[in-house]
Amino acid sequence: MTQNPVCLQRIYDEPNENGGCRVLVDGLWPRGISKDKSGLDLWLREIAPSKDLRRWFNHDVSRWEEFRSRYEDELGQPERQQALEKLKTLRKTHSLTLLYAARDRDHNNAVVLKDVLDR
Repeated sequence: MTQNPVCLQRIYDEPNENGGCRVLVDGLWPRGISKDKSGLDLWLREIAPSKDLRRWFNHDVSRWEEFRSRYEDELGQPERQQALEKLKTLRKTHSLTLLYAARDRDHNNAVVLKDVLDR
């Protein structure tokens, strides 16, 4: 079975025309974005990294590989497994755009999630 694509996008960017289902995967609501104008289909905050892991990483690229490993471990927790299954189910019928607020487009939790979904 062919899987629908998963795209990544900052929530602050203009929505893609073919973005499919737009899912915010951050635990905190992004500053300066109104819920009415966000264009979100789903806010899946339970899939976000734990507060402790997010604070430890603090967008320090030197900690990226360790963050990635720890976050993948967290994705094995039951509540995050349920959220991951929800994304997999959505992907069967829609393309997905995983939205995040981080400025760094290459080192954030959405990048890890996309890799996990694409395996």
